[in-house]
Amino acid sequence: MPGQHRLLGRSVARAGQSPAEALQLEADYYGKELQKSEDLKTNACITSARPLPKMVRDALEHIHEEVVARYYGCGLVIPECLSSCRILDLGSGSGRDCYVLSQLVGEQGHVTGIDMTEGQVEVAKKHIAYHMDKFGYCKPNVEFFHGYMEKLGDAGLADESYDIIVSNCVINLAPDKRAVLQEAFRVLKPGGEMYFSDIYASQRLSEPIRKHRVLWGECLAGALYWRDLYSTAEEVGFSAPRLVTASPITIGNKELEAVVGDCRFVSATFRLFKVPAGSRAGPGQAIYNGGIVGHERELVFDANFSFKEGEVVDVDAEMAAILQSSRFAEEFLIRAGGANTAALQGCCGKGVKEKICDPFQLLERLSAPGPACCPGSTCGPPGCC
Repeated sequence: MPGQHRLLGRSVARAGQSPAEALQLEADYYGKELQKSEDLKTNACITSARPLPKMVRDALEHIHEEVVARYYGCGLVIPECLSSCRILDLGSGSGRDCYVLSQLVGEQGHVTGIDMTEGQVEVAKKHIAYHMDKFGYCKPNVEFFHGYMEKLGDAGLADESYDIIVSNCVINLAPDKRAVLQEAFRVLKPGGEMYFSDIYASQRLSEPIRKHRVLWGECLAGALYWRDLYSTAEEVGFSAPRLVTASPITIGNKELEAVVGDCRFVSATFRLFKVPAGSRAGPGQAIYNGGIVGHERELVFDANFSFKEGEVVDVDAEMAAILQSSRFAEEFLIRAGGANTAALQGCCGKGVKEKICDPFQLLERLSAPGPACCPGSTCGPPGCC
């Protein structure tokens, strides 16, 4: 299963092995121990994100069978409002997500995939002509590079060259996660977004967990403590992460459960925005015009905000700035002020109890008995950070 775990060899080397030993461990783990998905000892690598829109399901039908066969991920990561966008996929593997995105951005858009596993990149490149013909494009709108997420400049990726960055369950295996976010921030245009799914831990991991061979293979030993995502993202310049979805990670192995102890894991999707300096004018009211294909009646933006067509929604200053400075600007009317905006001060603002940024808390809300929680609601246990 090298497609999902393409950074494993480099990451395991940090646990005391040489690069050659790490690569052998990877070959043994994925070539001998894992012959099929049922051999996985956790559900970390097969956890799905939110349900896929019809247009995404339709796009998947056009992907070459070899590209699909070489793909393993924790949910397809596809944000909204993609027409004509330039998108970068970090850890693109065999290119499945890139070829889906290729159809969604259209021939005027562009998709770049980068992966450290040369064999995977070769598979992706091999099928460019097939997909362009399948999509009816006159020229390719995809490209693939062999390289590292922490060093995008080495692959020739320029400053402020992408509207969106996506990543599907690979940052947890990167040795230097801050460098990944720093590079992502660099190559995003002002107003750009990083939309990604990954594995997070309920606490900082102990050394036995971080060095455990099987837990590396199961995407858990490199999981970031979820609070550290918030601090690291803001250190490099992003606005506060916006939690979108969360799914539980289960460990069906008593030996691994003993190693992990009371630490819990979750698969979560977040959005990060590169909000231009000086664009945060204050809280306001947002009115969605229903213009995003596939989300005409309602746009579920994250776990806290959902916008129905024509309805007035009070938003905090950060959300107002995101909507006004990003690709969503043409889809919203933003008005100053608002009846409840004084209470909306971002995830960790003083006195805020209703907004949710903890993926484990979101899981509790989703599993709580009674009426289901909706994004933007204030049901469920109070508390934020």
